[in-house]
Amino acid sequence: MNNKAEDPNLWNDAQEAQKLMRERQQLDEGINGVKAIEQQLKDNIELIELGEEEGDASIVKEAEDALKAVRTEAARKQVEAMLSGEADGNDTYLEVHSGAGGTESQDWANMLLRMYTRWAERSGYKVELLEIHDGEEAGIKSATLLVKGHNAYGWLKTESGVHRLVRISPYDSNARRHTSFSSIWVYPVIDDSINIEINESDCRIDTYRSSGAGGQHVNTTDSAVRITHIPSGIVVACQQERSQHKNRAKAWDMLRARLYEAELKKREEAANAEAASKSDIGWGHQIRSYVLQPYQLVKDLRTGVESTAPSDVLDGELNEFMEAALAHRVNGGADAVTDDLN
Repeated sequence: MNNKAEDPNLWNDAQEAQKLMRERQQLDEGINGVKAIEQQLKDNIELIELGEEEGDASIVKEAEDALKAVRTEAARKQVEAMLSGEADGNDTYLEVHSGAGGTESQDWANMLLRMYTRWAERSGYKVELLEIHDGEEAGIKSATLLVKGHNAYGWLKTESGVHRLVRISPYDSNARRHTSFSSIWVYPVIDDSINIEINESDCRIDTYRSSGAGGQHVNTTDSAVRITHIPSGIVVACQQERSQHKNRAKAWDMLRARLYEAELKKREEAANAEAASKSDIGWGHQIRSYVLQPYQLVKDLRTGVESTAPSDVLDGELNEFMEAALAHRVNGGADAVTDDLN
């Protein structure tokens, strides 16, 4: 690939050149990541030996703590190596939808939107807000994020499903405990190499005024676009751009991506009926509970992974849940990676 990249004729085909450069960068990052782990392992083992020779317990402890971090990174790399699905390496769309319950669920949907935005930013991904529909009093009814970066879809795909929140409601004057539901839907961005044919006569296109925070164009023109694919019932919307034309183009891209994701699900179910399938992501199936009162606990109902620090989870610390869900999905057990490392 390095030799190809040095070929002066490479950029005669800009699309092919960009594809080559992306793939080379991904391989380079993967190789360097493994080399870094190997070097850190070697350095810290030497530090432990040195500390033991000199009787310096502080050096030994520091090196042991560093090795724990190396072990965590190695486990993440091992899970990442499982991201070999057809679209795992792609950018991804992530939709948040509030459930029944009015202001409570709309506030919960807004908390989830923040959680995934924080996770993506911490993970080095670029995040764009494509569409948002505000709630009447607080929170949001729905929103769509575009998360850009290598393996964005691969990491986020297991987050599709219903998320349940239990807390003392800040909107209840009697301070009663409420249960709220919101759903997450994740589907990959597709490139020009994947051909998805859509009959425009099967679609209804609506335009409306943008809502939420934004520039001067917000609520002044009907620039936002919503497309409904009638045969499948899939609905997508975009209000990010000032231009209705640009929002329409992005909405078509999103619709193609949704239809492609639906096809991937069909293939997955056909290939392995025992693996995670559509039942894991349906509106009526919870995948994770977030309990803030009367105790503090986040529990993934598929893998059994728990956290007693929900504030950290809601601030974007999701890797433990994602890694376990991916291992469970690929290996048939949430503890597969941990067992192998042990």
